Amino acid sequence: MASWIIQMTVVVLSVFINSSQGKRDTMLYCSACRAIVDELNYSISQVDPKKTINIGSFRLNPDGTIKDKKVPFARSETHLSELLDGVCGSMSDYALHVDPDTQQKQYRRFAPRGNGDTGDFPDFKNFQFDGPEASNVLKFACETIVEELEDDIISLFSKNTKHVVEELCNIVSDYCKGANLTKEEL
Repeated sequence: MASWIIQMTVVVLSVFINSSQGKRDTMLYCSACRAIVDELNYSISQVDPKKTINIGSFRLNPDGTIKDKKVPFARSETHLSELLDGVCGSMSDYALHVDPDTQQKQYRRFAPRGNGDTGDFPDFKNFQFDGPEASNVLKFACETIVEELEDDIISLFSKNTKHVVEELCNIVSDYCKGANLTKEEL
């Protein structure tokens, strides 16, 4: 009887461990990664480029001076950390989009931004609005990525890396490995 209980415990634990480490939905996590980059790029672009912040040590040198350095506020670690804290809240502005030609699915922004943005948005008929559950799934994926890759995200944005989507979503995380990126998405 005791060996049967041990065997059942092992089976239950192995099922639990395998299900908790289940494979991530590649399309979902790739879309969330791309959305994070898009939202951060937009937020950074809204900051006055002349605005700076002092970084460095605020200790006095022997000669009575303070060694500090001014960096652009938009790409400072302080600002990027603040942006990361709220970036996943914008995932409700995204919905599942099905490309009419390729039938490829990905989450894309459907909502204009609050500043009178009339950007180039895809036709709404290609979006699937499945209620709050769909945006909650995307928000959870976003929160997972931010939690796992926060240091990498801050590093890439503070260095003003050219192709952040490719770097973060393909190389650092493998979320979009093998996905077809167009020139606009890079």
